[in-house]
Amino acid sequence: MTPAREQRIREVIRRSQPDLTVVLENVHDPLNISAVLRSCDSVGVREVFVVYTERFLRQRRLKLGKKTSGGAFKWIDIYVFEDLEECFRRVRERYGRILSTSLNQQSLSLYDLDLTQPTALVFGNEDEGLSAEAVAMADGNFIIPQEGFTQSLNISVACAVTLYEARRQRALAGYYDKYPRLTPEQQEMLFQRWRKMLAGDSWPRRYAIPVSKDAAPLLPIYLEREEYVPGCSHQKPPRNCCKN
Repeated sequence: MTPAREQRIREVIRRSQPDLTVVLENVHDPLNISAVLRSCDSVGVREVFVVYTERFLRQRRLKLGKKTSGGAFKWIDIYVFEDLEECFRRVRERYGRILSTSLNQQSLSLYDLDLTQPTALVFGNEDEGLSAEAVAMADGNFIIPQEGFTQSLNISVACAVTLYEARRQRALAGYYDKYPRLTPEQQEMLFQRWRKMLAGDSWPRRYAIPVSKDAAPLLPIYLEREEYVPGCSHQKPPRNCCKN
């Protein structure tokens, strides 16, 4: 690794926002998922939660993993759930506040939210938006104000607009420069995790990590872990194993 590359990685880590995340419910277009991940990376989000409910999978005839593995991003941990309640439980343990995006009378404007607080932002699928269950389990709801005839934005656009409002607020609070959200020790641990990945000492992260009700607690973003590779042992796989 060149000194310039190391400096760039350390700077990205220092500006990361470990107390901000995105939850996607039943988003089925891999292009939308990839766009969301790019927006997340650009504002410093380091993990994303994806939930596909059993009813949605059955209706769409989707197999869990096919719609997420291609969009996995090596700088972001992606956790995938089949149980909405379990997903929200894990996210709330980690972030405290969960905010949904749905049109209703109790909705606040995005620009009235304090997004400097630890927050998980939930977005629904392209056709139906968020389920009633997700809205009911959230701690609050917001909308993105719009002045035209269109009442909704594409999921990836809505997510990008919301994340950049969070970035604006957090930049004003100094979270990207004066007051990093990761301690120096945590930054160093995340750098060593990424260094190991880039050096080829760990399997590149190409797959979303499935999380069941009996799964172990999720590790913080800065701790090393065995990478999830479907169909392979936990050891580093051979070169011809589990290619995309």
